[in-house]
Amino acid sequence: MVAEHSKTVSLVLGGGGARGLAHIGVIQWLTENGYNIRSIAGSSMGALVGGIYAASKLHVYSEWVLAIERMDVVRLLDPAFNRAGLFKGERIIGVLRNLIGDCVIEDLPISFTAVATNLRSGEEVWLREGKLFDAIRASIATPLIFTPYQYGARTLLDGALVNPLPIAAVLDDATDLTIAVNLSAPAEMRPPPPSAPVVTGGANRQRIRAFIERVLPARTPSIRIRGPIDIAFDSMQVMQDKIARLTIAANMPDVMVEIPRDVCRFHEFWRAKELIALGRERTARAFASDGRKRLARGLT
Repeated sequence: MVAEHSKTVSLVLGGGGARGLAHIGVIQWLTENGYNIRSIAGSSMGALVGGIYAASKLHVYSEWVLAIERMDVVRLLDPAFNRAGLFKGERIIGVLRNLIGDCVIEDLPISFTAVATNLRSGEEVWLREGKLFDAIRASIATPLIFTPYQYGARTLLDGALVNPLPIAAVLDDATDLTIAVNLSAPAEMRPPPPSAPVVTGGANRQRIRAFIERVLPARTPSIRIRGPIDIAFDSMQVMQDKIARLTIAANMPDVMVEIPRDVCRFHEFWRAKELIALGRERTARAFASDGRKRLARGLT
C-alpha cells in the first residue's frame, strides 16, 4: 500500500457517460481507507460526480441514482426541437439543483475544476468559479445529445472532447498523491446484462417506449443494431481513448484506476449498483498493484 503519511489526494475523474458512476465507488473506497481528497478535477460525468462530492452531497446523489430505472432516464430528458442537440439538459440539471442545492465553486470545501471545451476556439476551459451546476452543465454538454451551453460570453461543450482525463488541472496541488480514474481503459469484452424491462400501457407509454427504442436502443447478447447515435458515441470514444492515452503518457499520476470502456453503454444509468461496486473493486486493485510495485522497488 501507499506509505502511511501519503494521505492527501488530488483526484482526477474522467468522462464516459454512465461509466462515470464508477467514480462514486472510487470516492467511497478512498474515504473509507483514510485518504483525504483535497482537490478534484473532472470532465463530463467526472465533473458531475466530483462537483457533487466537493459540495459534500455525494451520499444524496448516490441514493438517488441507485433508485433510477430505465424509464426514469427518459423522463429526465427534455427534447430540444430544432436545436443543436437532441436534449436541452435543463430538466436533469434542475432535478440535481433541487436535490443537491446549488452553490458557488469558490465556496466549496474542496478545490474543484470542471473542464469544458470552447466551441468557437476549440480550447480547453477550466471552470473554477461561479455556480456549480452551471459549470457541470457546460462540462456534460455531449455533442448531438445535449445542446451547447452558453456560459457568459462563451459557448461550451463537453470537456471530454479535448481532455477526458484532466490531470494537468491538479499538477500544482500541494497534495501527497495524484489519483486518476480513467473510464477509457481497454475493453474486457464483458457480457452485457439482460435488457431492463419497459412497462407497457396506454398510447402515451407506447409512444415513450418507441422513443426509447429509437434513441436508447436496448442491448442484447445476440445482436446489436448500430444506429447513428451508436456510431457517434463510438466515434467519440475512439477519440477520447487516444487523448486519454496521450494525457497519461505526458502526466502519469501516482495511482491509476482503470475502468474498462465496455462495462456499459453511455446512457445505462440504471446500472448504478454494479458500476459503483466496480469502482470500489478497481480502486482496491489499483492500490494493491501500486503496493506490489513499491515493494519490488524497496519502497514503503
